[in-house]
Amino acid sequence: MAFLEARVEDVIFPKIDLYSDEPPLETYLHLQQMMLLIKCLDWLWRDRQDFFAAGNLTIYYSPQQKKSEKFRGPDFFVVLGTERRPRKSWVVWEEEGKYPNVIIEILSPKTAKSDRGLKKKIYQDTFRTADYFWFDPDTLEFQGFQLIQGQYQELQPNQEGWLWSQQLGLCLGIHNSQLRFFTNQGELVLTPEEVATQSQSELEIERERVALLEQRLRDMGVEP
Repeated sequence: MAFLEARVEDVIFPKIDLYSDEPPLETYLHLQQMMLLIKCLDWLWRDRQDFFAAGNLTIYYSPQQKKSEKFRGPDFFVVLGTERRPRKSWVVWEEEGKYPNVIIEILSPKTAKSDRGLKKKIYQDTFRTADYFWFDPDTLEFQGFQLIQGQYQELQPNQEGWLWSQQLGLCLGIHNSQLRFFTNQGELVLTPEEVATQSQSELEIERERVALLEQRLRDMGVEP
């Protein structure tokens, strides 16, 4: 009866295409951080087709969900065991009931209270998201939680100050004032641009090594 009395404009009815309905990110730092996480994971898992990673995208988890509810999509989330393809939003009832396995919220003065409170409770009790992290790009506050027996337990950092995501099989840690992924071997997960720069640097070093070797041969009277 309560549902029937709800105003039509307040209810999102289940349909094939539901567009994301998210506010813009707070600052340039927030935008850069979200894009960085997506690029790094997409590049690391470029040969995989069994995940979906997105940022600032609405998650619709109930056909009776109201537009007026104070819940917005996570700043970054990953769903495992799903088809890797573009989506306009994440609609749980159209995705075999799957919720994010990992969520990262980027804190701001406007959202920090909700990220630490309301959203954390939703991710724990409704989404049952296994790994939840938050990061403040201004203060560098960084915390993570793992769902154990239905309750979030705070993760303890390793010697480098990184936190382990069991779902991703990766560590998260702060590098140059940004939240980054690290492999379990301690290697920084690079962006495609960083990989290209690194490859170019290695190529230049190799060219310099060859040129030096050729010069030494000439000094010895040997034509390379």
